[in-house]
Amino acid sequence: GFRGNAERGGSGHGKVDVVIMADESKEETLEVVKRKMSLKRCETCNMEEAKYRCPRCMKYSCSLACVKQHKTMYSCNGVREKTAFVPINQFCDLNLLSDYRFLEDVGRMADRAARDAASHRPRTNKFVNFLRNRARRYNIYLKTLPVGFTKRRENSTYFNNKEKKFYWHLKLIFPHSHAKFTEKRVPDDKPLCDILKHYVDPQESDPVICQRLKIYTMSPPSDIQILMKVEITPHISSRYKELDASKGLLDNLRGMTIIEYPSLHIVLKKFQTDMAVLGYSKNKDAEKPSEDLVRGSSSEEEGEIRDSS
Repeated sequence: GFRGNAERGGSGHGKVDVVIMADESKEETLEVVKRKMSLKRCETCNMEEAKYRCPRCMKYSCSLACVKQHKTMYSCNGVREKTAFVPINQFCDLNLLSDYRFLEDVGRMADRAARDAASHRPRTNKFVNFLRNRARRYNIYLKTLPVGFTKRRENSTYFNNKEKKFYWHLKLIFPHSHAKFTEKRVPDDKPLCDILKHYVDPQESDPVICQRLKIYTMSPPSDIQILMKVEITPHISSRYKELDASKGLLDNLRGMTIIEYPSLHIVLKKFQTDMAVLGYSKNKDAEKPSEDLVRGSSSEEEGEIRDSS
């Protein structure tokens, strides 16, 4: 009996030793991690030892205040970028697992979208027909593109029943600076000169835009000409109609055909001789449209959009 108790006692001590060794191993692992972190200083305040590491930009931080400050300084959202490039010599099992889970998420989202009945439901033409009818009342012939075209998708034009007013999606093209800008919800009674003030007026325009459109801001307002392409014309070459800068879109668009939304070409009169402007026949060159403008307008017809920056 004594021997059996001794053996049982010995067995109990063995279990205790295993537990103690496991605890010591955990403590050693935590100590190693802590030692590695302590080798790094906080990259925000550069004073305290680092305790956290951002999963996105891999910056070290010591406190919640420094974490928030680093997000502001580096415009970081703290979310790990799943599609970030990893060199092949640094690629490990964790990266492989992350990529596998990312592909699983993509497949799950695609399957959910395929099962969504709303996405397969044909879009109603009520809103489009309403816009066409309202535009026709003002002698404006509004044409729309099929669903799927970029211009159809990005068009934000709507009609306010309460105010009895159109709010247009408007594209401004500055060919001499190779720049394009988009204005949304432009009232149909706002004069075009007021719309252009934010672009060509040195006092009111944004400094970045002012620098981009330097050739326009340095020119007198009287030298600026607003043109719009005539969509339906028997001529092979593009034709443009000059708009009145003192009037709004409603008065300028009467009797014209628009595809989705108006696109205005802002040109300088001293460079306009290579464009075919209706009502202008000063020289033979006026009948030849600008190659850049024709190329730009053709891409507009296809619904292409280029970044203004």
